[in-house]
Amino acid sequence: MSYHTKFKIGEFSQFMQVTVKTLRHYEQKGLLVPDETDPWTGYRYYSLAQMQKLASIRNLQRLGFSLDEIKDLYEESEHVPSIVQIDDKIRSTEAQIAQLEMRLRRLLLLRDSRKEIKTMKNFTIQPLPEIIVASHRETIPDYAALGPLCYEKIGPEMQRLGCKCPTPGYCFTIDHNKEYRLTDIDIEYCEQVEEMLPDTAFLQFKRLPEVPKALILKHVGPYERFYESFTEAVQYMEEHGLQMTGQPRFSYVDGIWNQEDPEKWVSFIQIPLE
Repeated sequence: MSYHTKFKIGEFSQFMQVTVKTLRHYEQKGLLVPDETDPWTGYRYYSLAQMQKLASIRNLQRLGFSLDEIKDLYEESEHVPSIVQIDDKIRSTEAQIAQLEMRLRRLLLLRDSRKEIKTMKNFTIQPLPEIIVASHRETIPDYAALGPLCYEKIGPEMQRLGCKCPTPGYCFTIDHNKEYRLTDIDIEYCEQVEEMLPDTAFLQFKRLPEVPKALILKHVGPYERFYESFTEAVQYMEEHGLQMTGQPRFSYVDGIWNQEDPEKWVSFIQIPLE
């Protein structure tokens, strides 16, 4: 049995890492219209199709195409630029090569391949065991502040308290915002420890119950591209009749603390299932 997952605009905003204001702007331009609008409540609902389309829109924006250009592509049923359009954009990019080298490489790749080859990630379904965690919840100014918060504040506080962490270590964040935000982000950092210790003003200890079943997928790259992996996860859930039941965890393996290149950062997205 297949379930068709629907998200309210706030949930869709959070999972796709786009502000509600931006989504409303896309809707006003006729570029990304919700899959369904409740005639009584006015609630907008988005689906997997909108996730995939938004991912395509954001990819084209990263390549330098304006919203009007992207809208024209969809109205022409092309969805991808022609070789001539790509060559025009390459020439404009070369004029700003110092700032736009990455975009230029992507355009050249797009011109050569003409279409994107999409590969599905490897998925596993397994339980998340009951654990004890040291937890710190704080509103940070932006996602770039997460790394310094972990290794400049949380890490030293755990060391001061004598926290013992199992091997291999397990740390993750939970986003408590009701929608995606660029600033003032309400985030909780959790790291597994071996025993409960007395709470401090900065660090709390708690026992998280077992999650009987969770979908786990590997994400390679910077955190601002989590939405790409999340889109693939929702597609997998719909194809296998699975439903999300709880807040996803974002677990970090390699990041700024041991890898300078964001393209080599490794994280795992863990989604509780019903």
